Amino acid sequence: MSARKIGLFFGSFNPVHVGHMIIANVMATHTDLDEVWMVVSPQNPLKPKKSLAKDYDRLHLVQLAIGESTSLRASDIEFGLPQPSYTIDTLTYMREKYPEYRFALIMGGDNLGTLHKWKNYELILRDYELYVYQRPGYHAGALADHHHVHLMDEVPLMHLSASFIRRCFREGKSVRYMLPDPVYEYLLKTPLYR
Repeated sequence: MSARKIGLFFGSFNPVHVGHMIIANVMATHTDLDEVWMVVSPQNPLKPKKSLAKDYDRLHLVQLAIGESTSLRASDIEFGLPQPSYTIDTLTYMREKYPEYRFALIMGGDNLGTLHKWKNYELILRDYELYVYQRPGYHAGALADHHHVHLMDEVPLMHLSASFIRRCFREGKSVRYMLPDPVYEYLLKTPLYR
């Protein structure tokens, strides 16, 4: 029996919204991936940390969004790794911790276009498959033809950003339907993002 293939969907998920969940679910159900793990990043080297909600608050929201799904899972694997966390370091650690799984990366076409700027990107391309959802206005770049890159043209995308949702919260505007119901209900009862 071959190893289960796990797609890793990294993000700040600050907060997780329906756009994230649609991508995760499509990748889990329309590809050869057995599961998708939504890896909550404690700090993206390219983003200021002060704008992030606390790590475990964001993890909890992802767990609420996933609910009872058996093909999606929330992961806090990066919380215990040195900061800032780089994808290649996380992948190396996960491969050692979970030798029974094969890991792949899920990313947007904008990320594929700048992958050559990532730490040890050649190793990522050599050792891992990449499942790439196209983003309007971004060209996937020269790496789109690499044999480890799977371009997914059919992933429904929403022009919805976590920063827009945070601004709506601060301004007291409705975010109904932008968030999975359990996340929406939870955030109505907490001061998070206000």
